[in-house]
Amino acid sequence: MIDINEILTLLPHNYPFLLVDRIVEFEPSKRIVAIKNVTFNEPFFPGHFPTRPIMPGVLILEAMAQAGGVLAFKSFPEMKGVVFFTGIDDARFRKPVVPGDQLKMVVEVLKHRREIWVFDAKSYVENDVVAEARIMAMLKRNEE
Repeated sequence: MIDINEILTLLPHNYPFLLVDRIVEFEPSKRIVAIKNVTFNEPFFPGHFPTRPIMPGVLILEAMAQAGGVLAFKSFPEMKGVVFFTGIDDARFRKPVVPGDQLKMVVEVLKHRREIWVFDAKSYVENDVVAEARIMAMLKRNEE
């Protein structure tokens, strides 16, 4: 289990853009399962949408990418820096994510070569797939 305090040391994100609350499974360089508790207090809900709050799909993609970033940085603890999207393929949104849902993100490594990573990512609410995508990312080292 990786808690929020360790996540904050691994990712460069902070409120309101940190979208991973906890890691419940971790296999170095292979797989990670992350949790995001979606509450009505999220800063995006007043505008998306005022009468029917739905978590924006782009933020679900971002949450999956952040989980992938934790996987990469935790797999190589000597590497510190940021994670940049380099591509998103085959993104699909199956069901809306609403306040009260617990988003479970399962991210698996498809390829890894130096700082380039390719992930297969799926997000679930309970047992239903709500989003999925192939995410390409690059780890950029902090300048010393």
